[in-house]
Amino acid sequence: MNKKLLVNFIIVILFISGNLSLAQTYQLSGNPVNTTGWTLVPTAAINTDFIQLTADTNDQSGSIRLNDPINLKYCDKWRVEFDFRMDSNQNYNGDGIAFWYLANPPIASVLGSGIGVSQNAVGFIVGFDSYNNTTSTTMSKVHVAYGQVQNTTDTNNVEFFNVPGSSFHSPDLNSTQPFQGTTFKHVEVTAQVDPAAPTNWIVKITMDGNVICNQSFAPSGTAAAMTVGYFGFSSSTGGARSRHSIKNVKIYTDKVSILQNSVTQSFCPNPSTGYGSVNLTSFNSQFVNNPSNYTFTYYPFGSSTPIANPTNYQFNANTTVTVVIKDNAGILCDNPDGKILLTIAPFKAEDKTILACNNNKAGTATFNLNSAAVTDVPGVVKKYYKTLSDLTADTNEIMYPDNYLSAPGVVYVKVTTPQGCTGTAKITLAFYPETPVKEATLRSCFIENNITNAIFNLTSADVTSLTTGASKKYYTSVSDALSGTNEIMNSLQYMSTTTAVYVKVTDSNGCFAIAKINLIVLPPVKSAILKDKTVCIGEKTDLDAGPGFNGYEWSTGETTPSIKDVGVGLYWVKLKTGNCITTQIVKVLAAPNPVISSIDINHNTITVNVSGGTPPYQYSIDGGTWQTSNIFTGLARGEVRVFVKDFYNCPPVEVQITVPNLVNAITPNGDNINDFIDYSALAYKKNLIFIVYDRYGNKLYEAGKVRNFTWDGMASGKRVPTGTYWYTISWNENNKNNTETKYSGWVLVKNRE
Repeated sequence: MNKKLLVNFIIVILFISGNLSLAQTYQLSGNPVNTTGWTLVPTAAINTDFIQLTADTNDQSGSIRLNDPINLKYCDKWRVEFDFRMDSNQNYNGDGIAFWYLANPPIASVLGSGIGVSQNAVGFIVGFDSYNNTTSTTMSKVHVAYGQVQNTTDTNNVEFFNVPGSSFHSPDLNSTQPFQGTTFKHVEVTAQVDPAAPTNWIVKITMDGNVICNQSFAPSGTAAAMTVGYFGFSSSTGGARSRHSIKNVKIYTDKVSILQNSVTQSFCPNPSTGYGSVNLTSFNSQFVNNPSNYTFTYYPFGSSTPIANPTNYQFNANTTVTVVIKDNAGILCDNPDGKILLTIAPFKAEDKTILACNNNKAGTATFNLNSAAVTDVPGVVKKYYKTLSDLTADTNEIMYPDNYLSAPGVVYVKVTTPQGCTGTAKITLAFYPETPVKEATLRSCFIENNITNAIFNLTSADVTSLTTGASKKYYTSVSDALSGTNEIMNSLQYMSTTTAVYVKVTDSNGCFAIAKINLIVLPPVKSAILKDKTVCIGEKTDLDAGPGFNGYEWSTGETTPSIKDVGVGLYWVKLKTGNCITTQIVKVLAAPNPVISSIDINHNTITVNVSGGTPPYQYSIDGGTWQTSNIFTGLARGEVRVFVKDFYNCPPVEVQITVPNLVNAITPNGDNINDFIDYSALAYKKNLIFIVYDRYGNKLYEAGKVRNFTWDGMASGKRVPTGTYWYTISWNENNKNNTETKYSGWVLVKNRE
């Protein structure tokens, strides 16, 4: 009997015994029902979430079947679930619904009492029969037929199929589980191999959880030779009628999925016996994941006799072993497609080349000698030597082959198989291609408020020709790059002075090289000719940054190298050099006027004292003739105007002073002639003061407003002796600067003794 279902439709995921398996399920579900992969034979039709096989009409027949033929082989178990309903608006009901697996399913409407099943149907049929063709009354019986059902008359359909061991007829369930009604009944049909008769199925049928049938069925007649069949459902009405419907159909079946169909292994024969030995179970994980969830049976190719001792299988010629993989959960069908191809060959280790990184051109690399695939024979022992003579003598074995530091060269390996076969191979040690790097330079404009620093995008440095598969990390020193410590984390926005950093470039092989990146801060470039200017108050001037810049932007809005007619103020210009912009500030200052701070008068000579402004000064008493000396002589008595201007030659400042009339002798004898010195004519001057000194510089007398700026030769209430005395007259001129004026002179006092 065939026990394998090949299915290619809707995949659902089943969890079986705690393990995830991929089982395949044909379904009829959804709203409306999705019938992709199924064929409907009228009068079957989709009706919302169910398939209506027949309407509640006389003389109807309809069916639905899977498109894919299913080959039953190596299946221990399969299961079908569905819901059915038979409902009608009258009481004379029939004929029923059939579920089947047939070699020749109905391809057109089949009228009659055979529940829509095709004539001379070959296969397995489960009929839910609601019409008794003997008594012409309503009933609720389950019929099972495993063989060929003629189904050509009312008396040779599934109701009348009686082959011992291949048929079943339930009692009438009308009183306990009537088929007729408005609600759906849930049916499960489970089949599994009968251990006592492996060609039989033990079929269990339940309806709404109640067991209807649970017995072994043998294929009878032509059913025993079936190779493929189709799952499906059918129904029919005659003089009796009902609406027949099914929904929620699931047909569970699939074979175990394997990772690959074949594996190959070469073995050297045991030198003493000529036989190779293999543990066939060691290949299990190459066919399935989680091999503990499965049972493996091994057969010599073409034989039906299992290999008795698969853990120590002996063979002396090239051999193919068939592997049958059984799902321990019993849901998936067995998979017989696995093959183990065993070949007998003298053992030979193959020369190999392994590569390692010559990191940063160190000249040596660390090699994992064990990575050299000199053989694919499992369980071998390898020993490594620097020279072939050491291998032959079994001396100077390399003790740490997985961490072998070496320059390019060769080593040798001796390989011993579990069977005692040996072979040698040469392992060439070579470097991966060098990681290409080159020195690069990055230039970046200064930070305006921190001109010794700039922001650099280190990732923009062209340090390697690698375009894919490379990674870069940045460090401030070579030692950090080699050790991988203190990595620069902000490589996109790295602030630095002019210096160098280092990049560690790692290629797709995991090898690295270190390159230097020169960082150059582009300093501000200012105009050498643009200087602060000083102008006279109210005047204008020009500012010129000069040529040689890529762009100009003045605070006034102009974009030319120079701007004209600007007054006193603070200005800036942005000067572009390449991609950098320097902001240069320039001032136009108002020239400060000089100040005539004081004027000293000595007889007909005046000395002009100036402060402020910018020397050198020029002096004039007529505003037209200028001299660099601040002394004027031979002046007439009376009012004099004094003019001063400074380095900037701005309009001069001026003051008007008085050169007083000098008195050089008095005779205070009471004759009213030259009895006193009188400077009351200068009383209109501010802060006027008149002081007399003896020849030693001692102050004798001071005349202010109270004394009316006069002196009569008296001091401390007594007449002074005849002699010469010195005096000063000082005041402030009536101008905005209150110019201090000081006159010095002498007077001869003659007193009568």
